[in-house]
Amino acid sequence: MGTTLRQVIFDVGSGIPGGKRFKAVQIGGPSGGCLPESALDLPIDFDSLADAGAMMGSGGMIVLDEDDCMVEISRYFLEFTQRESCGKCTFCRLGTKQMLEVLDEITKGKGKIEDINMLSQLAEDIKAGSLCGLGKTAPNPVLSTLCHFRDEYEAHIKEGRCPALMCRNLIAYYIIPEKCERSCDVCVGACTVEAISTTKKRIKVIDQEKCVKCGTCLNSCPPQYQAVVKLSPPSEVPTSK
Repeated sequence: MGTTLRQVIFDVGSGIPGGKRFKAVQIGGPSGGCLPESALDLPIDFDSLADAGAMMGSGGMIVLDEDDCMVEISRYFLEFTQRESCGKCTFCRLGTKQMLEVLDEITKGKGKIEDINMLSQLAEDIKAGSLCGLGKTAPNPVLSTLCHFRDEYEAHIKEGRCPALMCRNLIAYYIIPEKCERSCDVCVGACTVEAISTTKKRIKVIDQEKCVKCGTCLNSCPPQYQAVVKLSPPSEVPTSK
């Protein structure tokens, strides 16, 4: 008790692998909150975490980096608590279901700007109207991410873009012709849906209609080439002339 988040993450845990940028830490299990970099010097105790919008909960701590989408993170944890709801309280049973549906739409690029206020209002109503701890804390991941990472919600809704390049419906894979080694066919063979073809000039092209956004091409591309990139929104993919 009293040890700061920074000490646990960077001193005890040796920081984030690969030198990636710290984005947030999710504390307290599925009903916990997500705290940003500005909260790293917060002491770990019951009151400090509760005041910051998180909680001690099960004692779990998940460190998130630049590759993690905060909208998807909140959707993921809410999906768990919604499934665990016993259904006795209307606010918890139906409120979390409606919140989950809204988050699903946002991660698919189908959200509306008014969804942000709806999520906030639903979250407060669920906290106030639920009888047990699960319902009262289930909205925490959504409320904390809306508070600290509202810009990511807006990017999904206004721009159809996932800043973390995580939401499948909002990304596309592209092979940079100038970097692609024409004698290499690793990505062609690795693609399980045969979405990559080779032109007469030995240039690899991804068929965006066939692509299932699995990322196999990106992971299989030899590191000396690094020809495959992820783009968001998908409209950023250059069209062949």
